[in-house]
This record gives sequence, structure tokens and C-alpha cells, in this order.
Amino acid sequence: MALVTRLNHAVLYVSDLARSLEFYQRAFGFTVVDRMGDEAVFLRAAHTDNHHDLALMSVGANAPRPAPRSVGLYHLAWQVATMEELAEMAGRLTGLDALTGMSDHGVSKSLYGQDPDGIEFEIMFEVPRDQWGRYEQQAVVMPLNLERELQRFGSTGT
Repeated sequence: MALVTRLNHAVLYVSDLARSLEFYQRAFGFTVVDRMGDEAVFLRAAHTDNHHDLALMSVGANAPRPAPRSVGLYHLAWQVATMEELAEMAGRLTGLDALTGMSDHGVSKSLYGQDPDGIEFEIMFEVPRDQWGRYEQQAVVMPLNLERELQRFGSTGT
């Protein structure tokens, strides 16, 4: 049986392509791989082997918005390699007025945000697998103490 190994890329419908492109470049550091005029743009994250990690497809300013908590995608989770990068992202998202929350999931430390269309996303640091402990078989949501976790998992931590 064929098995999926990972998520390769995401495609989002957006109301204003230029605005969304600027947001994802500023928030995530994505670079443009290709454009299809004013209809679509394909973006790549740093240090990826993917052709593109995100595509933005324009549907126009008058496109209807999905109802909150309706059937559909809730959010995408983008992973960073270090706790320092997670802290940097917290500052960047705060500066963009896009940070909506932070959570400690035991196995990961997460930031939550919204893009200009209100599309939710997560940015997460995954705790080394050998340190998951009791959380390996639990799905928890606890408050995130970013400073404490920087000391614990940052380059100066143990």
C-alpha cells in the first residue's frame, strides 16, 4: 500500500494577491518561484527541497468568505528548526499584527496567526522526539512560556 510521507505544499485562495504575497514574504521569508500574471504566485521557503511550498490563487476582493467553524481546512502548520526562530517569528508576527495566540503542546511549541484574509496558520518548533515523554500519547494545549522554552530548547539551553 502506498503511504503519504509528508505535506509538500499548500494552495490558498486569497482576495488580494499582491497583499497576500507581501504578507507571506514578510512573515515567512518566502521567495517567488513563478507567477501566473495576476492569477497566482508560487512561493518557496528557505532551506526546502520543494519546487514550491505555498501557492496563492487570486479569487478577487468580492469572493465569499467561509463561515467560521464550517467544514474545511482549519490551519496549516509551518515548522521552524529552532526555538530562537520561533521567538523571532513571534516578534515578526506581532509587528505584522498577525499573532493571535501561543500554545505549548508538549511535543511542540506553537504560535498561531492569521493572514490578511483571516486564513489561520500555525508556526511550530518540534521538541526532540526523545523528550516527548508522557506527551507522546496525548494531545494537550497549555499556555506557552516562550522565555522558559527558549532557555530549555534554545542554543544556550540543555
